[in-house]
Amino acid sequence: MNYVEENYDVLVVGAGHAGCEAALASARLGLNTIMFTVSVDSIALMPCNPNIGGSSKGHLVREIDALGGEMGKNIDKTFIQSKMLNASKGPAVHSLRAQADKKNYSQSMREVLENTENLTIRQAEVSELIVEDGKIKGAKTFSGAVYHVKAVVLCTGTYLKARCIYGDVSNPTGPNGLQAANHLTDSLKALGIEMYRFKTGTPARVDKRSIDFSKMEEQKGDEKVIPFSFTTNPESVQKEQISCWLTYTNKDTHKIIMDNIDRSPLFSGAIEGTGPRYCPSIEDKVVKFADKERHQVFIEPEGLYTNEMYLGGMSSSLPEDVQYAMYRTVPGLENVKIVRNAYAIEYDCINPRQLLPTLEFKAIKGLFSGGQFNGSSGYEEAAAQGIMAGINAAMYVKGKEQVVIDRSQGYIGVLIDDLVTKENHEPYRMMTSRAEYRLLLRQDNADLRLSRIGYKVGLISEERYNSVVRKQENINREIERLEKTKVGASGRIQEFLEKNGSTALKTAASLAELIRRPELDYEKIAEIDDERQPLPDDVINQVNIEIKYEGYIARQLSQVQQFKKLENKKLDPEFDYTVVPSLRKEAVQKLNLYKPLSIGQASRISGVSPADISVLLVFLEQQKRKKEQQK
Repeated sequence: MNYVEENYDVLVVGAGHAGCEAALASARLGLNTIMFTVSVDSIALMPCNPNIGGSSKGHLVREIDALGGEMGKNIDKTFIQSKMLNASKGPAVHSLRAQADKKNYSQSMREVLENTENLTIRQAEVSELIVEDGKIKGAKTFSGAVYHVKAVVLCTGTYLKARCIYGDVSNPTGPNGLQAANHLTDSLKALGIEMYRFKTGTPARVDKRSIDFSKMEEQKGDEKVIPFSFTTNPESVQKEQISCWLTYTNKDTHKIIMDNIDRSPLFSGAIEGTGPRYCPSIEDKVVKFADKERHQVFIEPEGLYTNEMYLGGMSSSLPEDVQYAMYRTVPGLENVKIVRNAYAIEYDCINPRQLLPTLEFKAIKGLFSGGQFNGSSGYEEAAAQGIMAGINAAMYVKGKEQVVIDRSQGYIGVLIDDLVTKENHEPYRMMTSRAEYRLLLRQDNADLRLSRIGYKVGLISEERYNSVVRKQENINREIERLEKTKVGASGRIQEFLEKNGSTALKTAASLAELIRRPELDYEKIAEIDDERQPLPDDVINQVNIEIKYEGYIARQLSQVQQFKKLENKKLDPEFDYTVVPSLRKEAVQKLNLYKPLSIGQASRISGVSPADISVLLVFLEQQKRKKEQQK
C-alpha cells in the first residue's frame, strides 16, 4: 500500500493560538514548516471568550509582539471594543483588553498564515510521533502519511480525547462541536510522557434580540484607543466601538443552581478532569462563595455581523433546562433565547514538569510543546508559549542556542518558569501577582525589554529594532535633562505650584523632583519647562513612569541582581541529589524529579525550602574546593 511521505524541518500539531505563533515563528526564521489542524476552519479559533488581553494577559500580548509575534497585530485589525484595565491604579497593573470580532480574528490570522513563506497548512490528524534513540524523527497522520522532520511542536489545545459535557449529555468532540483528536494520546503515553486530564468550560451564547439591555449597565470602550502592537499606527485604531453590558445574578439564580446541583456533572462525578480555580463555573462560584448574593455577568458581542452574545461569568455544565431557568432570572435575560448551550470540556494535556525552560521535552530531543497542552489556560498564555516553542524548535534545527526568558525579563518568563518548576494540578492562569518584578515588567515597556531578543533571534527587523534603540535613547536623554534642569523659588513657579495644590519651594529644585510629587506629572510641568521639545507619547509615558517610580524601580533592580546570582549558579541536569548529606528527603525527591538547571530554579520548586538551598550551596562549594585541591 502506498502512503504519502514528505520532508520538513519543523512540524506543528495544532492551529490554535499557540500553533499559529509557533508555526509563524518557525517559518519566518526560514525553516520549512508544516502545521496540522483537525479543521482548517479552526485556525486561531476563539472557542470561549471573545476577547484578547485583560489583567496580566495584556502584558503577554505586548511581549509576544515585542518578540515579533502576530497576536497583537491581529487583534488591532479585528477588535470591536478596546479598554485599558486598572487605569486608576499604578502602571504595573495597567492591562489592555480588546473585544474581538471572533470570525474576523480567525480569518485575518488564517490569511497571514496562508501567505507566509515556508509555511504549509494541512488538515489532517497527527496520530503518532516517530522517535528514535530519544530524538524526534517525524510524525504519522491517521491516514498513514509519514512526515520526516527535525523538530515537532505540540500545540493540541483542548482537542486530545476531548469530551464536551452538560447535564447528562456527553459529546466526544472538541470545542464548538469540532472533531476531537483521539489517537495521539496513546502514542505519547507509549513514549513515557505523563498525561493529565484537565477541564475548562464556556457559557451559553444567546440571541441579542432576546435581551433587554435597558436593565443592564452599558460598558463603553476607551475614548482614546491604545493599540496592542508597537508597530500599529495609533491613528488607525481610533474608530467607533461596540458596547458591552453588565448585569448580575441574584438569589433566584443561586437557588435554581443549588436545587439542581446534583444534576451538574461537576458535582456528580461525571467530569473527571480538574478545572481552572481562577475561572470557575457559575455553579462552582455559588457553592464556594455561598455568602455572595450576586455575581457579575458581562454581556459581550461575538462580532459585528452576528447576534450571538457571550455571557461572561456564567460558564456552566448544568443541563439544558437548568441553563434556561437560571439565565432567565438575570435582569435583562428574562426572555433570553440560547443559541449555543454552555458546556464543560475535558481534554488530555501533559504534566509540564517534563519540559525544560525552553519548552523542549527533557526526555525527547527536538520535541517541543506549547499552549493548553502544557496545562495552562487562556489564548494569551497559549500564544506566549507558542512563540517560544516555535523559536526554540527553529534554534534547535539550526544548531543555535535556544532562548529562555527569565522571570526578571518578562511575564512570558514567569509563565513558563511556573509551568516547568511548580506543581500544577489545575489549568494555570497568568496573573500580575505571580510576577515578583511587576513594576519592571509593565505592558508599556515590553518593546524596550524584549525587542533585542526578537532582533537577535531574527523575528524583528533591523529597522524596527533601531527605532526601539532610538526610543530608549530619547527616554534617557529627556530624564537626564529633567534631572539637570533647575527651577528657583520665583513668583511664577510658586504661582504654578499653588495652582496645582503643590507645596511651595524654599530652594531650587529640579524638574524631575517636581514630577515625583503625587499631584504633578510630566504633562503638568510643561507650563514651567521652557526648554521642552516635542516628544512622542510613548516616550513621554516612559519618562513620567521612570521618574515617578524611580525609588521603587531601583529597589526592584537590586532584587533582580540577587535573583540573577542564583540563576547563574548552574546545576548539572544529571546530578544525583541523594549524595548531598543533610538534604531533607522531600527535597532530594523533588530535586531528582525536576532536575533543575540552576540554584534559582531549584529554589522555586515546591517542597524545596530555603534551608535546603543553603545545604546545597554549601555542598557545591565544598565539591568545588575539592576539585581545585586535586588539581
